[in-house]
This record gives sequence, structure tokens and C-alpha cells, in this order.
Amino acid sequence: MTTSRAAIFDVDGTLVDTNHLHVVTWWEAFRQSGHHVPMRDIHRAVGLSGGDLLDHLLGDGRDPDEDEQLSAAHHALYATYFERLPALDAAGDLLRALAGRGWEIVLATSASGAELSALRRAIDADDVILGAASADDVADGKPAPDPVQQARELAGVPSERAVFVGDTVWDMKAAERDGVTPVAVLSGGIPRADLESAGAQAVYRDPADLLGHLDSSAFADME
Repeated sequence: MTTSRAAIFDVDGTLVDTNHLHVVTWWEAFRQSGHHVPMRDIHRAVGLSGGDLLDHLLGDGRDPDEDEQLSAAHHALYATYFERLPALDAAGDLLRALAGRGWEIVLATSASGAELSALRRAIDADDVILGAASADDVADGKPAPDPVQQARELAGVPSERAVFVGDTVWDMKAAERDGVTPVAVLSGGIPRADLESAGAQAVYRDPADLLGHLDSSAFADME
């Protein structure tokens, strides 16, 4: 029986304060293509992969030939922030604290390529991050379990030896479907009740709050 444990983290809204940047840049990408999509709806869709986000917000009746243009516009707008993406308070400290307790640290995110590299620079904890399951590594993004499963397999642990920390309903559903312990933070702007309804076993304000409560958290329960 393995004694390894995996601490799996979403990135946007969980470790880096980027959800509202995604809202604004998706809103502008939609606007440029003549779509009126309320920001509140975009906010609720953040955390889905690009294709799933477009399905969710524009529906099956949209022109699929427009998807690439919309995604490219969003990426170009969001990329202007790459060099100043703000890590959430104590994000790197949280990862290092868990690594110091023997946890394997893995990221599970819809980001990939240059975007993921920019996020990792913002977190500034690559010395303790084992790897990342990105949008490029799985067939289906959250709320499918694939990203969480891929991250867990990178750490070589079964579901019962992993905790997943995220900030969206999609994160909690993906964690539940893979059988790992779902823990949520409020730093992405999603209400506590929604996160709990989606399966969160505990909810913290942000990474700093979770760090301050590690000894009474799901991480302590598994040690």
C-alpha cells in the first residue's frame, strides 16, 4: 500500500488571482465578435476548458467555425497580463508547507503552454511542484475527472490518497468524480453554498486561510 499523498491544486482563482481577468478578456473577445454575454455568466463558466466554456455560454446552436477566432482573441487579450499575474497571498508558502510535510504537489488546470508558464512564474514555487496536468494532457476538461486523475497519476497515488483544492463548481465536481477529497477556496469569487453543493468538504477564504488551518484540514486527516 502506497504511503505517498498528492496535494492537487487548480491554478486560476485558487493560487493566482486571475478569474476576473478571464471574465473581462472573454467578455471583450465575445464583444468583438458581436456576442453579448453578461459578465456574471462568464464568471460562472471560468474553470471550464475553452471549448466547454463556449458550449456553456453560446450553446450548441453557435457557429463552430467561430470558436478558434474567439479563443484566439481571448488568449491575445489575456496574454497582455502574463508578466503581472498576481499570486494569491501565501500561495507559494502553502505549496512549500505541504511539500515539507511529504505531500506530492501537482497542478490540474485548464491552462496550457505560455499561459501555464506565466501562472507558474507567478506562483514561484516550481521547486516543490512535481508536475502539471494541463488542457493539453486530457481529452476532457473539468468537470470531467480527467485532469484530476491525470494529476493524481503523475504523483502515483490512488484517489483515497489525494486532496484536490479548487475554487469553482467545476473543480469540486471533477474531484468528486475522481474520488479524491474536494476542498474549496473562495478566492475565485464563487459563493460558499455553491461550492458546498458541488461537493466541497471544507471551504477556506484563500490559500493563506488554508495554510493557517492545515493542522485541522483534510490534509491533516490524511497524514
